Amino acid sequence: MKSIRTYLLLALLATITLVSFLSVLQGYRASIDKVDELFDERLKSLAEIIVHANYDTVPRKERVLHAKPNVFFQIWSDNKTLLARSENAPTSLLFDLHKTDQLKADLSGKALSSMSRKLTPARMQEVEQHGYRDVNFNQFRWRTFVLRDKTLHRWVVTGERVDLRFGLADTIVSAAIRPTVLAIPIAAIIIWLAIGFGLRPLKQLTQQLSNKKADDLTPVVLKETPIELTQLITTTNDLLSRLNDAFSREKQFSADAAHELRTPISALNVQMYNLKQKKNLSENELRPLADGIKRMGHVVEQILSLYRNTPDQASSQQRDINLYTVAQQVIANEYSQFDIKNQEISLTGDQVVPIKGDLFALETLIQNLLINAAKYSPENGRIHISILQQANSVCLTVEDSGEGIPAEDYERVFERFYRVGGDQHASGEAGCGLGLAIVKHIVVMHGASIKLARSDLLGGLSVRVTFKGVNDDG
Repeated sequence: MKSIRTYLLLALLATITLVSFLSVLQGYRASIDKVDELFDERLKSLAEIIVHANYDTVPRKERVLHAKPNVFFQIWSDNKTLLARSENAPTSLLFDLHKTDQLKADLSGKALSSMSRKLTPARMQEVEQHGYRDVNFNQFRWRTFVLRDKTLHRWVVTGERVDLRFGLADTIVSAAIRPTVLAIPIAAIIIWLAIGFGLRPLKQLTQQLSNKKADDLTPVVLKETPIELTQLITTTNDLLSRLNDAFSREKQFSADAAHELRTPISALNVQMYNLKQKKNLSENELRPLADGIKRMGHVVEQILSLYRNTPDQASSQQRDINLYTVAQQVIANEYSQFDIKNQEISLTGDQVVPIKGDLFALETLIQNLLINAAKYSPENGRIHISILQQANSVCLTVEDSGEGIPAEDYERVFERFYRVGGDQHASGEAGCGLGLAIVKHIVVMHGASIKLARSDLLGGLSVRVTFKGVNDDG
């Protein structure tokens, strides 16, 4: 269900349409029956008028009178002589007038109407079957009514074309039904507006939540809260309160961890320096301890970097940053890492490439990529950084001349604490498996993408990070 408003509109319209259809169908049938009854009454009235007209009992010749094409009449004597007819009426009998019982033959005019109220339903049906008949002539179906004039000893037959009377009946009934059908689109518009008005508090709630900044966890407040949204708002505010408490605890933990973990490591470094001053201890004896302290400090700094910012918090702190300048600064700060192994590092590309980002996070990203490249490249190896601005993006590529990473491990190396080959890495370099996990975390924070591949330039690993340009709104 993509839209509550659309769902409610379709559901209500379907219900209204179904109910209206059933109502219209029932009304149509009832209307057709009523109209048919009125037309039958008109045939009977026409016969009564003719009965009361002054015709000679024994005319000299047959009279032919003008009538509308959809109706006709005949006047027959008891001896089956045609006394008068309309010009569109046949000259022959359409049925045997004398094959009726005496009761039916004697009923005429008001007597038929008054007596019909006293007859049982079964007897009334007999009278109606006597009075009304359907016959065929002149290629049409006709509804006829037969009336006996006992005083003048004659029979009056009136008829009407069934197709024309049904067409007129359909026209009358359709005119009554049409407003109901035309009302459905109008009802749809009214329902659409009414649902939109009813869902307005939900839209206001959505806007409030959408407009909240990353660090805004204050309760949601609506001016007029419907009963249906009360529980939702209460639950949402409880969730925001719990999130606020959780973030506060996390910030406090980060601050405490930074202090509690860095302090003993600094103390260990001081003790290491003091131990080195003693002549009876060699450098080789202290190296494992020194390496352990260094690794511990590295792990602490990496963990703190990993949890320093959430993506939403980082996005609220982003500003325009020249990525080329950041890369230059990181190379200068970490140059000793490359100098120890006599590695060559180069930086090429566009010197003015602004992106939206967090300065500390971007420095950490480039630092981790360069330290990884330095670790896993051999002595006298090469490391190359290129920063290129494209149409709507900026590409940062770090390549090295090391052994690289197998293609099947390209995705796994972004997992926390995962190292290719485990702790017994072929390079012999110490690591904790957090470097690329932190890189991926920062990439996600900036809405960028990262891709690993084999370097065509140096033969080792190629890491390409693609950022959105400052003019890219996508």
